[in-house]
This record gives sequence, C-alpha cells and structure tokens, in this order.
Amino acid sequence: MFTAAVLTVSDRGARGERQDASGPRIEAILKGCGYEVVHREVVPDETEMVEEALVRLCDERDVALLVTTGGTGFSPRDVTPEATERVCERMAPGIPEAMRAASMKITPRGMLSRGVAGIRGRTLIVNLPGSPKAAAENLEAVAQTLGHGLEMLRGGPADCGAHSGEGCTRQP
Repeated sequence: MFTAAVLTVSDRGARGERQDASGPRIEAILKGCGYEVVHREVVPDETEMVEEALVRLCDERDVALLVTTGGTGFSPRDVTPEATERVCERMAPGIPEAMRAASMKITPRGMLSRGVAGIRGRTLIVNLPGSPKAAAENLEAVAQTLGHGLEMLRGGPADCGAHSGEGCTRQP
C-alpha cells in the first residue's frame, strides 16, 4: 500500500468561502485504489504557499503520491503547474498527456488543462483540475498505471502485475 496526500489549491477554499468538493472526491478514489491517504489540505493560489506545501509533503511526510486539485486553468491566479515544475527534479509528461487525451473524449475543453506531473525525491506529484468531475475523470484515466511507476520510484521490483489497478473502483 502506497501513501498519498491530496492538496487542493483554491483561494476561496482556503478562505472558507467554498467547501472543498474535489479533495474528498479524490481521496475517496485513491482509497478505492488501495492508497493510504495520510493528509489532505487546502492552500490558496499563491505560488510560494503551493511550493511550500508540495516540498513539505514530499520531503517531510515522504508520501509516495501527491495529488493536487485546482489551479491548472488559464486564470492569472492559476499557478499550480508552475509551482509544481519549480519543486520537481524530473517531469513525467506522459501522465498529463494521458489525462488530457481521456478528458478530450468527454469535452473539447479538456485541452485547456495545464496540469503537469513530476518527481521530487521519492514522490510523484500529479496535478488535477479543480472541478470535482474533471478531477475524478482525470485521476481515473491514469490510476491503474500509477502504481507501477510508484513501485519503480520507490525502489521496488516494479512487477507489472503487482499494482495494475485491479480493484481500483470508481467513486461518485
């Protein structure tokens, strides 16, 4: 079982003006996929605060998977991809490419997501959109393959059948 954390990036959520709907939905999907979700947090759309949370969760909490939701659009305040790129040592472009491809099958607006994925130390960081529906669809598009990548990242045998996503259930 891999550990995971969910970081929601939202100005209104951080101020308590909007309830975080994406974070709990992503947490439920991760738990359905066998992850132990050890942390969930909401931070505002401030580059430095997003970076600080990413670094803390990667370096201090040593989570295997850190999933962000929000801040991936075209708004001037949407800074999650830039913050993620700044803290990552290596990028994993295939993950957001797969998510956008899956999203494009649902809506042409899927191409507008600027989410990225990358590696910091032993942690994989994956950006998801802020909409609960889009976040869930994007995560479900890649969930079955992430375990294999995490097995390699964490120094395990990376047995292709060990974390194939079997048992990963779709959550409402």
